[in-house]
Amino acid sequence: MTAFNQSALKRIRFVLVETSHPGNIGAVARAMKTMGLRQLALVNPQQPPGAEAIARAVGADDLLAAATLHDGLTSAITGCRRVVGTSARARSVEWPLVDPGAAARLLLEEARHGEVALIFGRERSGLTNDELAQCQYLAQVPTDPGFSSLNLAAAVQLFAYELRRHCTDAAALAMAAPRDLATAEEMEGFFAHLSRTLVDIGFADPEQSRKLSRRLRRLFHRAQPDRTELNMLRGILSAAQGRKRPDRFSRDRPRT
Repeated sequence: MTAFNQSALKRIRFVLVETSHPGNIGAVARAMKTMGLRQLALVNPQQPPGAEAIARAVGADDLLAAATLHDGLTSAITGCRRVVGTSARARSVEWPLVDPGAAARLLLEEARHGEVALIFGRERSGLTNDELAQCQYLAQVPTDPGFSSLNLAAAVQLFAYELRRHCTDAAALAMAAPRDLATAEEMEGFFAHLSRTLVDIGFADPEQSRKLSRRLRRLFHRAQPDRTELNMLRGILSAAQGRKRPDRFSRDRPRT
């Protein structure tokens, strides 16, 4: 594997949300390290990695020591240009759905240019709809419909394998001019601005707009705006809120 491909793997962040068993965190670290992945972020684990996690890591305790702790998903995906969530549950609002191989290609494509994230939810209940709303894609393993439950470490191993397999495929990493995509936190700032604007202009009911918000998130995540485009959109929102003078481009406007 080339040094360039290895650097792409290093930019892929595995995020575990509210993991209940510390042993699972250790097993995840082992699964990641075997495939050359190094970034592990933990969101509110019920117990921080300890002796059981180290034992299950079987030599990957350096990943545990370097893992970052976060009090929310937004913090864990700060700086990420592309975010993929994993879930076995069907959702009322459809999300762009990919399998593990396609998820690997999407992540590697953007990891050439910056940080990306792959998110795994709670062992029993997975990701909430609000957490999934921070992702551009939903990845699902095509398991038997009668028994779709995967152990957390097994799911991580599967995705980690796909990432390494596609990383060694030169065609999957064909060079292209990078786009300066908006980061996860910049997108969250835009969504907050959009929500306020829709209420301000009387389009949305603040008490009954959660499903609308998820659909709009899906729309803009699918578009994947760059920073310039996002600034344009926020300028439009500010104008809609009345923060910009309607006559500011008028040739007849008195000069000051």
